[in-house]
Amino acid sequence: MAVQEARQRGADPAAHEGGCTCGDCPHGAREGHRRAVAAFLVKRDEYATGQGLPAAVAHSASASRQWVSEELAQAAEAVAERGRAEGAAWLARLWQRTAVVVWAGVLVLLLVQALTAIGAGWTSARTAGLLSAVLVAGALTAASWLHRARGGALAPVIGEDNRLSTSRAVAGSWVLLVAFAVLVLAGRLAAASDHRERDALIDGLELARGAGVVTVLAVVCGIAVLVRRVVGLRVQGQRLQKVRAHRPRAADLLTDDSGRGSFADIQYVVINGVALAFAAVRLARRPDQLPDLPWGLAVVVLVSAGTYLAGKYAEGGRPVILSVVRAREAGDLDAPIRTGDDIEIRGTGFVPAGAQGADRLARMVVRVGPVNVHVPLVPVVGGFDNPADDLLTVPVPAEVEPGRVDVQVVTAAGVETNRYTIDVTE
Repeated sequence: MAVQEARQRGADPAAHEGGCTCGDCPHGAREGHRRAVAAFLVKRDEYATGQGLPAAVAHSASASRQWVSEELAQAAEAVAERGRAEGAAWLARLWQRTAVVVWAGVLVLLLVQALTAIGAGWTSARTAGLLSAVLVAGALTAASWLHRARGGALAPVIGEDNRLSTSRAVAGSWVLLVAFAVLVLAGRLAAASDHRERDALIDGLELARGAGVVTVLAVVCGIAVLVRRVVGLRVQGQRLQKVRAHRPRAADLLTDDSGRGSFADIQYVVINGVALAFAAVRLARRPDQLPDLPWGLAVVVLVSAGTYLAGKYAEGGRPVILSVVRAREAGDLDAPIRTGDDIEIRGTGFVPAGAQGADRLARMVVRVGPVNVHVPLVPVVGGFDNPADDLLTVPVPAEVEPGRVDVQVVTAAGVETNRYTIDVTE
């Protein structure tokens, strides 16, 4: 199909085989994005050292800064388009990978059961476990195919910001374990011929046997729903800034939106992972009842869940302007703010987590009175000097009338800061 499309466009069909870089097919989206990023970094570093400037703007610092900012903004948008295409292609292929991992898990279970059955013999519990694993794997594979364009089996744990949700992933893991345990009990009950064995299996579903695991399941599922609500309300109230990612990554489970390790997320994943492993071992040792998670371990999971929820309430914050002053270069005389001068806006939270990319930085706007001023991108080798999370430098446009005017920053996430009043003189 890709080859036919390439021929219709007059392109080389061989470009779609393995090394395609056009960005419009799954084979080339990743390579096209990688090359676009590399080209952008080279261009940014060239401009940072003064190379590549046209002679018409090289004589003026303000004109060259504006020209460089516009060029980098356009190049960054092209990179962002490649990134979105790469993310969509990655999601489209993910369902196959998740299906392979799921059935590989079934194969591992079969090998483990076969090895442990040596000497002990094959039992009905092993058969029920294997059939339950096949049923769960089949259901996950079917769900993966139905949601193949949105991440396959991982679609339910991908948040609205296109990142893997820690709370949903943990809750989904507990749901799968409990569903598997119930299927094992159902399989054994179907195969049981003695009424006493059937009664014992039904007693294994009593709340007294699985109170710990049921409590943990209820709490982690509640946390997943509550966290979504908390984050949504904080974003709508402009108390939390959220920027959409190009695609989900496994590291999202342990990091914040900027990619830094998050203590709340890490401890939640680690403690629940340990509890899940313990419950799985208990199920393997006692397949005639729900995993009897000890209350001590259950309480540890509940404390971890409370810490995670508290972290979600504490993260983020609204961007704030603390002060606005006239930017002064070496040798300049002290003077009031006039139209055409650069001003420094000092504060905090101007660059949201996950918005460090040039395409997001180029969306930042400063309102100076009635005029919207796009924050210029000032490159340095390895990054950008402007804008920064705590400092923005923008010119006061000539359209601003002298007098008292308000200054307000609009971040890449669309959140507005407080208004700060300055005096502009003639």
